[in-house]
Amino acid sequence: QVQVVESGGGLVQAGGSLRLSCSASGRTFNGYTMGWFRQAPGKEREFVAAITLSGGITSYVDSVKGRFTVSRDNAKNTVFLQLNSLKPEDTAVYYCALSREWGFVPSSLRYDYWGQGTQVTVSS
Repeated sequence: QVQVVESGGGLVQAGGSLRLSCSASGRTFNGYTMGWFRQAPGKEREFVAAITLSGGITSYVDSVKGRFTVSRDNAKNTVFLQLNSLKPEDTAVYYCALSREWGFVPSSLRYDYWGQGTQVTVSS
């Protein structure tokens, strides 16, 4: 049974940093893509970033390029999302998810396994 678990959220002031982690277990994940999404109150869930678990190809939504970095540790089946220069508009519940597709996978509908989410709150 595949499980996905996030950790690392919290409260930070604007301009600060956080690192989110996402661990996957239950099988091998060659050919999968791990994505990060976020959902703010009253808004739809949006794609933030993704990384292929083989090859390490990354993709980002424009609003986080240059501030967020996604990376992986394949030996531990763990993906990280480094959030720098945080803004109040980055406040949301952040989710990681696994897709059986490889490459640029921005649609949440193409992800098969989801974590429970972790809250990121950025104060002004």
